[in-house]
Amino acid sequence: MTAAIAENTPVLEDEAAPAGRLGLVLGRMRAARGVLVGLAIVLLLFLLAFGGPYLIPWDYATPDYLAIRQPPSGQHWFGTNGLGQDVFAQTVRGLQKSLIIGLLVALFSTALASLVGACAGYFGGWTDRALTFLVDLMLVFPSFLIITIISPKLRGAGWIAFVALLAVFNWMITARVVRSMTRSLKEREFVRAAQFMGVRPLRIIVRHILPNVASFLITDATIAVGGAVMSETALSYFGFGVRAPDVSLGTLLAAGTDQAPVYPWLFYFAAGLLVLFVLAVNLIGDGLRDALDPTSEGARQPRKSRRTSRRSK
Repeated sequence: MTAAIAENTPVLEDEAAPAGRLGLVLGRMRAARGVLVGLAIVLLLFLLAFGGPYLIPWDYATPDYLAIRQPPSGQHWFGTNGLGQDVFAQTVRGLQKSLIIGLLVALFSTALASLVGACAGYFGGWTDRALTFLVDLMLVFPSFLIITIISPKLRGAGWIAFVALLAVFNWMITARVVRSMTRSLKEREFVRAAQFMGVRPLRIIVRHILPNVASFLITDATIAVGGAVMSETALSYFGFGVRAPDVSLGTLLAAGTDQAPVYPWLFYFAAGLLVLFVLAVNLIGDGLRDALDPTSEGARQPRKSRRTSRRSK
């Protein structure tokens, strides 16, 4: 999907007016129903994740010994698990943890990819060869297997180390795309002019190169959040991610899988929130691609003209 986004992502002119470009992008986003729906869902999920714990008197780790595996009720909205812990409190805590991990992984991996890709494409020569070799080498490694091997050794470092581990293996394809876009950008007139004026290379990368690949990076980072949440869920499901007593969507799914046929509330609430979040992020990614890419079909054909064409048919 990253490669497909890159093919349709234009290289913006550095001289374009930021205000006019921003207004055009916002107009396209308002015309795209999918991105508005996705943003609304993500906003509601964030409100649920960070505001949900204040709606109930139960803590995610505190058991209610008088309510063991109780179905959803007015006292326990999502029921309780085998230890008497409130499933709603655990679900919102797991959603909160998964969202934080997904956002941090997408942020760190996108920043690393943009830096490595821009430096490789701009400097060329041995720098390009060394960084490209590093990217290709990282792509060869089986990331899931390596994470499962290293993760148990980082138990004392907490979930931040798990975020860093996921980010390290989540930036290579984006870096290759940024490299190819940078190689094209460095031949543009505004980059040439900055070079002739004696502007330092790193300043050129920060002020001229990265802003012109920002549309691709924003779209890719948005989709990477969903991918990071899925990766965290999968690794936590198999016991290589977030560890007890903390919870995430992955640990909740792992704990409720065997009991799902008899006690469905232990599994399906967490699974439903995970599916809903990933679908919302994909809607936002598709909408951002259309809004930031003037060559896409959704951007070229305004909603009013689409309605007119439908009526004429």
